[in-house]
Amino acid sequence: MMLMPRIFDDDFFRDDFFRGKDKMQNQIMKTDIQEDEHAYTLDIDLPGYNKEDIKIDVTNGYLTISAKTNHEEKDEKSNYVRRERFIGECSRSFYVGEDIKVDEIKASFKNGILNLVVPKVNPEDESSEKKYIEISD
Repeated sequence: MMLMPRIFDDDFFRDDFFRGKDKMQNQIMKTDIQEDEHAYTLDIDLPGYNKEDIKIDVTNGYLTISAKTNHEEKDEKSNYVRRERFIGECSRSFYVGEDIKVDEIKASFKNGILNLVVPKVNPEDESSEKKYIEISD
């Protein structure tokens, strides 16, 4: 008996790609959070984004990271069987406290990973206005 490779596996259309964007949301902006005695460090996966595509702000104690990508498709005649690149925008928020000193938050972006160092709450600052954080190289 000759074994023939299966071109299409039964699980091919059960993949997250075919289940809809709800499953894809779980794959976007995966975050690792570490803590030491002075700060929290967040490493957020943002592959495929440029530094200019990312916006970070703090409003009412919530640190929000937003990323937007808009890669226009140039080849209109392509007949894709499968596309896994995310096009659109995503955001994620973390409660950091209303007393956080936004000026002390440090951000850097390298190799598709956004690194944020958020100092632990300092009760001296009670600002609730929206402030943006600059991302360094």
